[in-house]
Amino acid sequence: MSQINFDDFLKVDIRAGRISRAELYPEARKPAYKLWVDFGGEIGEKKSSAQITTHYALKDLPGRMVMAVVNFPPRQIGKFMSEVLVLGVPDDEGEVVLLMPAQDVTPGARMF
Repeated sequence: MSQINFDDFLKVDIRAGRISRAELYPEARKPAYKLWVDFGGEIGEKKSSAQITTHYALKDLPGRMVMAVVNFPPRQIGKFMSEVLVLGVPDDEGEVVLLMPAQDVTPGARMF
């Protein structure tokens, strides 16, 4: 993997957000949820599609803190417009495990 400089890193705006709403996304090619994530006053609420159905029950998602890239352009995922990329890492089976702060932080807090 090639190296980047710190200025390149600063271009990626990664923020903490709180999931305000979650719904099944039955039209997705792979099992997924539609998420609405609140990033506070500056950014507001943004939508994301997330393939996290293996480790996360729909009822447990509202209120959960997550980390997301908020400055990618919106991307059409089937019939749903995804506005942010919620971040995760694969477990040993390749299923997504969400990246989240270890404790509650202010929605919209920027990662550094």
